[in-house]
Amino acid sequence: MDLSPFSQQTYSCRCEWGLVGIDALVPADVTIVVDILSFTTTVDVAVSNGVAVLPYRWKDPSAEIFARAQGAELAGPRGSARFSLSPSSFRGAEPGTRCVLPSPNGAAMTLHAAASNSVILAGSLRNAVATATAARELGTTFNVIPAGERWSDGSLRPALEDAIGAGAILSHLPGTRSPEAQITISVFEFARQTGIVQVLSDCSSGRELLIRGFEEDLEISAELNVSTTVSWFQAGVFVSHT
Repeated sequence: MDLSPFSQQTYSCRCEWGLVGIDALVPADVTIVVDILSFTTTVDVAVSNGVAVLPYRWKDPSAEIFARAQGAELAGPRGSARFSLSPSSFRGAEPGTRCVLPSPNGAAMTLHAAASNSVILAGSLRNAVATATAARELGTTFNVIPAGERWSDGSLRPALEDAIGAGAILSHLPGTRSPEAQITISVFEFARQTGIVQVLSDCSSGRELLIRGFEEDLEISAELNVSTTVSWFQAGVFVSHT
């Protein structure tokens, strides 16, 4: 038995931040990656439109090589490429499209978590209930991993939007909850009562998006339970779980 004080092993529902958090928690039946602005939100929009999303860890020339090898289109810079980490870029995408989506946060976490035997799901505010419902059918223990962002020195910056998304999902999962999981539910309830769009607009990551001119992406990310799609990571690809 893992005796680490950081493993949250005595609880069914657990929550910890980032790549290190994945390793800190005791293994679970289901691991849910949460990166609201914007990886997992973008995955939801893409998969809902029948796109197969291939997460990739690095935004460098190796991504293009990987995309060619996979027979997939490579997502590019937000605002200038056909597909990007902008969720709005996948609206209207043709079903059957394959797209490599580089992301140092959500994609990196997905690939890291996939080294375990856990079922990997991409959770967002858009599909919080759908994701939790599927997770309940797939297991009885749940690790919910908010991605966070990075400071300029590369260290983890816990991000309010990801705490909100994690809480939205955890609020619908059964079983005992660690204090770390319970506090994200409180954060989600605060955001819902205040207004999710308002909170996301006022938080650091949201202000950054708005300064860059991506108001639509923020609004899409704030939509609560508008999607019934469950994005399941299988054989290197996010596809719809039915």
